Amino acid sequence: MELELRHLKTIRAIADAGSLTRAATALGLAQPALSTQLKRIERALGGPLFERGRQGVRATALGELVLARARIVLPAVSELQQEAVRFARTWDRRGELTIGGTHGPLLGGLVDRLADSAPGQRVSTRTSWSEREIAEYVVAGRLDFALIGACGVAPPPGGGTLVWREVAVDPVFVMLADSHPLAGRSEVELADLAAEDWTDVPGDGCFADCFAAACARAGFTPAGVYETDTASCVHLVQVGRAVGLCRATFPTTPGMVTRPLTGSPLTWRHLLGWHPAAQPAQPASSVFTQTCAAHATAAARSDSYTAWLTRPDGRDRGHNTGQRVN
Repeated sequence: MELELRHLKTIRAIADAGSLTRAATALGLAQPALSTQLKRIERALGGPLFERGRQGVRATALGELVLARARIVLPAVSELQQEAVRFARTWDRRGELTIGGTHGPLLGGLVDRLADSAPGQRVSTRTSWSEREIAEYVVAGRLDFALIGACGVAPPPGGGTLVWREVAVDPVFVMLADSHPLAGRSEVELADLAAEDWTDVPGDGCFADCFAAACARAGFTPAGVYETDTASCVHLVQVGRAVGLCRATFPTTPGMVTRPLTGSPLTWRHLLGWHPAAQPAQPASSVFTQTCAAHATAAARSDSYTAWLTRPDGRDRGHNTGQRVN
């Protein structure tokens, strides 16, 4: 029997699990089948790889040698496969730019600006609630750029594989029905909303935890949170069923107002990411410049954000940075 990658994966799984039972479960195999497979691998390699005991399995000297090589070979082969797939997909899409984003006003603005600046360039998009999913698509070569957000100083997804540039840092605003008692204020204390139900869009970052922590600092726990799509969030706010959280760039909308929270207890960073092996510096720089311009346009369309930016404290916090995040 010749040694194959799947055999190395089996050896690694057994070592990581510490027992044949747990390894069989992780691999989706019956334990007798895994034991039989391990015996065949050991015969091919010339000796036992694991010592069996009451506490599980432990690698022998030969097992440690094989594991050391496996932990080099398997990641290298995985990286080779990812790069090959990325190259093939990028080559197949030459002449087309693909951008993934979480739901928000910047993706549409970016597409519009790219269409104006390069009329012959085909642009396609993909949206998801998951920042991690969008980043994974860029890593795999299925997307050229990721336009996502991150709460506060949270690191972006992608495991350090992608280059991330910070487009802007915005405060998080609150959405109120235009008939809400606090709608006439220029800003709202978070503590004054302690009795309200809330609504927000889903995501897999740390925003929900950051919001809960901000509420705790303000002395309360949210009564309830409706996690739903943007249109439903707006509806729940307009009919007075909930107050909502939104990016400061949220456009002016009939039936509701957006207001800054006093002291900006929550912030949102807009990030543009790409794979350095797939994107030359010049195209990436051009897309980043257009993304910053799309953010400036979105900010200008929000009356409440424009008013906030004219305040001395607002000018210091809502801005385009261009900072590299990793």
